[in-house]
Amino acid sequence: MKRLIPIIAFFFCAAASVRAQEIRVTPSTVNAYSQGATTVYLTFTNVVNKRPVDACWCGDLISAAPAIGMKCDPATVLGCLPVRYDQSRLSGSSTYTDIMSIPPAVARRAYADAANGAEATFFYVRRFVSLSGGVDEFVPVTIRLTGNGAAVSFSITDVKLVWGVNKPVLLVKADEKLPKIEAEIKYTGTGRLKGRWELVRPGDELPEEFDLLSEAALPSSERARQRRYSQLSRFNIFLPPTGRFILPGPEAWRMPSHVDGLYLVLLRIEAAEDLQGNSVRGQGGIQPTGGVAGFPLPVLRYYVGGDASAPDLSNTSLTLLTPADNTTQPDNKPIVFSWSEVKDAALYRIEIEDSTGAQILSAVLLPGTTFYQAPSWLKDKLTDKKLRWRVLAFDKNSAQLAETPRRSLQIGT
Repeated sequence: MKRLIPIIAFFFCAAASVRAQEIRVTPSTVNAYSQGATTVYLTFTNVVNKRPVDACWCGDLISAAPAIGMKCDPATVLGCLPVRYDQSRLSGSSTYTDIMSIPPAVARRAYADAANGAEATFFYVRRFVSLSGGVDEFVPVTIRLTGNGAAVSFSITDVKLVWGVNKPVLLVKADEKLPKIEAEIKYTGTGRLKGRWELVRPGDELPEEFDLLSEAALPSSERARQRRYSQLSRFNIFLPPTGRFILPGPEAWRMPSHVDGLYLVLLRIEAAEDLQGNSVRGQGGIQPTGGVAGFPLPVLRYYVGGDASAPDLSNTSLTLLTPADNTTQPDNKPIVFSWSEVKDAALYRIEIEDSTGAQILSAVLLPGTTFYQAPSWLKDKLTDKKLRWRVLAFDKNSAQLAETPRRSLQIGT
């Protein structure tokens, strides 16, 4: 009998560590497309003196003792969430929201394991660390493999915006008619695609990454904080569970081209009802989470102010767009620099110097970014309100691909 006491105590402690789960997740079980990406909105409640850190997918769970909960078995890890894709946000004093974006590679590895005899389920485990010196807590979500049908959450997995011509940035003359726009959308599940097209005009404050997220990717308390711009048109379309859809853009006559400058066309996807995801509860009750995307939505750009001799922006050369050379920028408006996109560019670097040639600002931007809004303090660094600027492009090995000549700009009158 004495020999049994330590054994019983061991199993009791192990079971207690699992039962002592303090943080709750909703939903705790989800369906995922077995051959592609799936995105699910998660809500973690009762998060007291803890914050989320890493997250991984795995085939099996083991006890996390002496920590709380169940963690991934290291031998069955399918992949971990890259930091740049971490969309966890604090929503209230003890609630975190999380956007679980399952990569296609993870889903296919889980499917391959299931084809070889394993269970047709895998797990997403989010780790929380204590802010008061306590133990970590692991919170698992069970994921069931299915086809891309109505049982999967309605989520947006990829969006590509294209002009009707093969150019990433359009350079048009004043009052010239613009070509049509299309959005190539990949999704899971089924639901109503609701949203609007908006236009950022020259002089408007540029959108940040937060503003480009789909509405369903944000807690209900933060959705109203996204910037709004001039509305071009709205859409409300039912998407069957086919996984692909071409969304037509706003009519060309709605997009102005009479004022010189850089314009941005934004696709804004609003939250929709989703039978698989509406069990998530926010501060105001059940909130819609259909149409969630785990990435900022792309934008389209066009520049008004070209002429017959304007450069072709569809090639690989690097060209400065705005402001034009030797022009004057009003002192009460933000300074926005823009340039053409370069094929295979892994990063861009913009360099700004004063009229004496001394560099006062240098910024590195990610691929696909072709504009930069200067900070407000830049004007204070210019004693004579004059500056010069240029842009350089580099490949993934940090080798320079292209550079532009410098342009001059006058601030104020």
